[in-house]
Amino acid sequence: MFEVIFLFVLALIWIVFATIQDSRQREVANWLNFSLIIFALGFRFFYSLFSLEDFQFFYQGLIGLGIFFVIGNVLYYGKMFAGGDAKLMIALGPILPFSTDFLTNIKAFLLFFILFLFVGAFYSIGASLYLSLKNFRKFRKEIVMQFHKNKTPMTVVIFLALFFLVVGLSQKTFFVLGIFVFVLPYLYIYIKAVDESCMVVKVSSRKLTEGDWLYSDLRLGKKLIKANWGGLTKSEISLIRKKKKFVTIRNGIPFTPVFLVSFLLFYFFMKNGLWNSFW
Repeated sequence: MFEVIFLFVLALIWIVFATIQDSRQREVANWLNFSLIIFALGFRFFYSLFSLEDFQFFYQGLIGLGIFFVIGNVLYYGKMFAGGDAKLMIALGPILPFSTDFLTNIKAFLLFFILFLFVGAFYSIGASLYLSLKNFRKFRKEIVMQFHKNKTPMTVVIFLALFFLVVGLSQKTFFVLGIFVFVLPYLYIYIKAVDESCMVVKVSSRKLTEGDWLYSDLRLGKKLIKANWGGLTKSEISLIRKKKKFVTIRNGIPFTPVFLVSFLLFYFFMKNGLWNSFW
């Protein structure tokens, strides 16, 4: 039990620091994520060496790191996570395997992801509502513009939704599908309006940090800096500072609070045996 508590406290301290850093600077430093991996695996190795009869506890940490490395990269290259969030997810890989049994750990991983998805959904909805109300004038103007801009595709999708709803009068599956299709374009326009009106800001080039997202491609003489998911590099930031005083970037919502709440809920479920109810 000591080893589980140690890993939990270790990860909790790192996640709290990551949350503070992300909230203040909109980034999570690489050293923070990588050091968590090193400390977790180091503890597993020496605990296995001196306190256990085999190295299963250490091996499960390596397996967890491998699984979460794949998941983190899928989320990053699927453009669902920024680089810092993906690395923090990977760093939890050596933490979450609290058991020496592989199947038990797989169940624990699934529980964490279920909690993570629910917390992430509520957090995203709450954050977008807060931003839209905080910047209501800009949001209202943008959402009207988005409706006009997407009038034709919206009309097509709504007619498709009505078709499914009519068919669904005799088949419930199509009725549910019709409701989903009907809501989808409105959800897209809402998200797009929040993004364009609340997340796009003009900042001093001196305040740029590695990983910031350009709003659009930026040409500096013969050099073209493309707006991509990987964000700005240190060399690109250095070049921008020489040529531009201000630049337009796209901000993201700090997502590390989702890690913190999900991790606390995960431990609560594990500690109280509630996780067994999922299976």
